[in-house]
Amino acid sequence: MYTLIIGNKNYSSWSLRPWLALRACGIAFQEQKLALFTPEFAQRLGTLTPAGLVPVLLDGEFAIWDSLAICEYAAERHPQAGLWPADPQARARARSLAAQMHSGFGQLRQAMPMNIEAHLPGIDISAAQGDISRVQAIWHDTRAEFGQGGPFLFGQFSIADAFYAPVVSRFTTYGVAAAGTVRAYMDAVLALPAMQEWTRDARAEGTFVPDDEPYRTHR
Repeated sequence: MYTLIIGNKNYSSWSLRPWLALRACGIAFQEQKLALFTPEFAQRLGTLTPAGLVPVLLDGEFAIWDSLAICEYAAERHPQAGLWPADPQARARARSLAAQMHSGFGQLRQAMPMNIEAHLPGIDISAAQGDISRVQAIWHDTRAEFGQGGPFLFGQFSIADAFYAPVVSRFTTYGVAAAGTVRAYMDAVLALPAMQEWTRDARAEGTFVPDDEPYRTHR
């Protein structure tokens, strides 16, 4: 049994990615949640990873950190789960999109921090408009090229969808306009039972983390 160490579900977009990939594809794990910015958080992670960040996957006593590394490890250990598309070109594109999300879209991250329980459509997110447009174009174009056979980017759910799920959440929180293929894709992600489970848990936390709540006064 794996153990996945995560942060607060309301805020931790990096934790959501591997959690969703594992849960949606039926890979069993135990969840251990550490409250962000607490002594327990630093103490526990300090024994496991030099990065000092969540998420961390424990396979016995072996630790894998970084969300993309965790997903790749799970895909290698559980090929039957279909975490990457089977077609080589689709798989290469899915890896490209996950890596792009992993390392890019800095304006979106800064202007629109993940905050699932909040509803903030009046916030000025104009600084992120370039990233918003790029993400929506990725969703539209990928669905058109690879999306046959299901409602996700490559038809069936994959790691690529897990990596863009926090962006779907952000677009929902901040009231980003979406229509057509983009709206249908967002609805498919939000309808995933695993995504709904995470969302319920996030809304039930009731934990205020000031460092992750820059817009609380606007609610």
